[in-house]
Amino acid sequence: MTTSAPVLDAPGAAATAAPGARQVWQRLRARPSALVAGGVLALLVVLALAAPLLAAIEGQDPNTYHDSLIDSARGGVPLGSFGGVSGDHWLGVEPGTGRDLFVRMLYGARISLLVAVGATVVQVVIGVTIGLAAGLGNRLLDSFLSRVTDLMVALPMLVLAIALTAVVSDGFPRPLLLILVIGLLNWGGTARIVRAQTLTLKSLDFVAAARLGGSGRLRVARRELLPSLAAPVITYAAILVPTNIVNEASLSFLGIGVKPPTPSWGQMLSNAQTWFRADPMYVLLPAGALFVTVFAFTVLGDAVRTALDPREASRLRIGTRASGRAAARKGRTSDQNSAPEETAS
Repeated sequence: MTTSAPVLDAPGAAATAAPGARQVWQRLRARPSALVAGGVLALLVVLALAAPLLAAIEGQDPNTYHDSLIDSARGGVPLGSFGGVSGDHWLGVEPGTGRDLFVRMLYGARISLLVAVGATVVQVVIGVTIGLAAGLGNRLLDSFLSRVTDLMVALPMLVLAIALTAVVSDGFPRPLLLILVIGLLNWGGTARIVRAQTLTLKSLDFVAAARLGGSGRLRVARRELLPSLAAPVITYAAILVPTNIVNEASLSFLGIGVKPPTPSWGQMLSNAQTWFRADPMYVLLPAGALFVTVFAFTVLGDAVRTALDPREASRLRIGTRASGRAAARKGRTSDQNSAPEETAS
């Protein structure tokens, strides 16, 4: 449930000029895996946003029970093949209730993406603020904020989330509660990254020149540091989104996240525990959607990290040249070894 900060590059990495938007896009286009992952996520977002329209086209809604579509003699197992798939119910129906699975999957995607993106925004805002304050502050402030950050990283997020969601009134919007709980408990990794990069950047010439020019700390942070911090922060945010999707699904799976009748992938997986033998489709659909979403975000996050690294192109060129030289040396060695054999023969 907790996230650990990725390994940062050597000091001075943030000082390198960040690539422009066109260069980043060109690097992403050069990676087919990034294009596929981006396409999958774009399709998922479109489906989630168009959930009411698609539900109207299918003629269903997420909360209507269809008792005639389940076999009450078998405990509520859907009638028909593959969980009751038909022209009226494109992915079948939910066991025990007969609610349409296609529509509930779409509305569940809305909850998962909303909570994940919202929690990521909260984490980034708090983490950047704390990291900048620690990096630009005096030794006492830096020490205090660093110890607070270490404490937040070490706290058991799941235990605290269970406690916080249990004491909050049921009338409080559950998605908003999940956003606040996940975001307020998991900003430590972002703060560590921002502090480390800030300590590197503030010793460089362009920051010193801004200070000599009369700029205060807030102006230096806004005009000089934040643009240079954009690349590592965006990279880490791309990693946080799939982590927060899993966090939301885990909390909903435990019954302390989104409450019925609001659909959620984690909630559907929790309910599917008793149906995995009688109706495997009810387990496979939310589990497959969760896996594909998290995997696509992970692949895209790795591609964004590579594209935003201003030294990646030089690494690739050096690696290609080194590989070519190694292959040439190997070829010359094999030619030299075969020459005596030909002479002897």
